[in-house]
Amino acid sequence: MPIAKEPILTLSQATAADPTVTAGGTWQVHALAQGKAMATIQQQLLTLKGKNPQWDLRAIDSMDHIGAQLFWNAWGKARPAQLQLAPAQEEFFIRLEATGKLELPATRPQRLTWIMKLGFMMMEFVTHLISFMRLVGQVVIDAGRFARAPMKGPWKEISANIFHAGFQALGITALVGFLIGVVLSYLSAQQLRAFGGDIYLVNLLGMSVIRELGPLLAAILVAGRSGSSITAQLGVMRVTEELDAMLVMGISHGFRLVLPKVLALAVSMPLLVIWTDTMALIGGMVSARVELNLSPEYFITKLPDAVPLANYMIGLGKGAVFGMLIALVSCHFGLRIKPNTESLGRGTTTSVVTAITVVILADAVFAIVFSGVGFF
Repeated sequence: MPIAKEPILTLSQATAADPTVTAGGTWQVHALAQGKAMATIQQQLLTLKGKNPQWDLRAIDSMDHIGAQLFWNAWGKARPAQLQLAPAQEEFFIRLEATGKLELPATRPQRLTWIMKLGFMMMEFVTHLISFMRLVGQVVIDAGRFARAPMKGPWKEISANIFHAGFQALGITALVGFLIGVVLSYLSAQQLRAFGGDIYLVNLLGMSVIRELGPLLAAILVAGRSGSSITAQLGVMRVTEELDAMLVMGISHGFRLVLPKVLALAVSMPLLVIWTDTMALIGGMVSARVELNLSPEYFITKLPDAVPLANYMIGLGKGAVFGMLIALVSCHFGLRIKPNTESLGRGTTTSVVTAITVVILADAVFAIVFSGVGFF
């Protein structure tokens, strides 16, 4: 391989406004990258601005597209009037002339006003609402079919979903419930001590956990854990065309996919609510023992009188309703996912956020409807 010569530019100033520029050496990328060759050439080219030099490139040993592009940029992307080239160099500049300037298409102005955007958002919301109501109706029909012929029902799917959404969620719900009970008991004890109301910690902790925090915590955890799993599962089935294959084989999506998840969460969520309530009360009991020196015996004895049974039943009812809502929302977004990975990720995220929002809205409805129940 021949040794690359350093690229050079020689300026022979016949007149101040009309110099002659002679190029020599090797004008290839490996030669231009050596040492300070590029910086030197750039500095020499800056001195030629505003002048009309004569260019002689015949003394160049070898040139590639990088070297030709360097000259082309220095000429302002146009062949100078006085230029002498070797025959082998013509091809480079003919190609550069043929490329021309890169012209990007003009960006279209944004013509959507905020009213139009709001209208599109409302239309999308109505579309989702109609689709969700259709899904609820289909679940009711499938539930009737299941009730008429229970032996032909999807028992294996229901059992599998109870295991995944219920049993496997015991660990995280126990941990979060216990810690929430500790925090709530600790903060409440500090306030109650100031007013001498230590004995009312059982009332405060029992009502807040059994009626509100227990069902809500369990629902949020299940929405983030099992809701995202349901949406991702259906989305992957859409991407891999398993849903289309089920339709070809005459298998109903609602009866084999949606109904088992709804029933499984309707069964699992009340049990998870009981489990979360228990762990939260144990955490509050431990904190009350440390902070207020309330014995566990007093806590357990006082709890049935402090929390009427109606609150316990309301909490279990919330759990069943929250579970069905989470399953329906997750299945709704899972079935709407398009067969691409971007839609899968976006749909899963939207499903979790929507499920948590729906759970909180349902909890607010429960609070209004049962505002006068469970306090006596």
